[in-house]
Amino acid sequence: MLATNGVRAIKTPVRSPQANAFAERFVGTLRRECLDHLLIYGERHLHKVLAEYERHFYHHRPHQGRSLRPPFYDPSEAIDMASRIHRRRTATGLISEHHRAA
Repeated sequence: MLATNGVRAIKTPVRSPQANAFAERFVGTLRRECLDHLLIYGERHLHKVLAEYERHFYHHRPHQGRSLRPPFYDPSEAIDMASRIHRRRTATGLISEHHRAA
């Protein structure tokens, strides 16, 4: 699939975790924040947990490289401070996401 889109894959050297720091960071965070706290029942359950955590990581979780703002933060968007805060549980109830109601 990568080759059909004109992307050339470069293999990382064996036993060198520093070679792919972005992947190592994501996998480490995934293990610490999610997988170390759950008992996975099977492949289907694992895929569901990974999909939920990936959505949380890329859409809601604050990142240090963005001054602890989520990836899709829009500073020009007005926030109604009087609106109620809603909680959404994700990753099979392990992580809580909070947002203001529209």
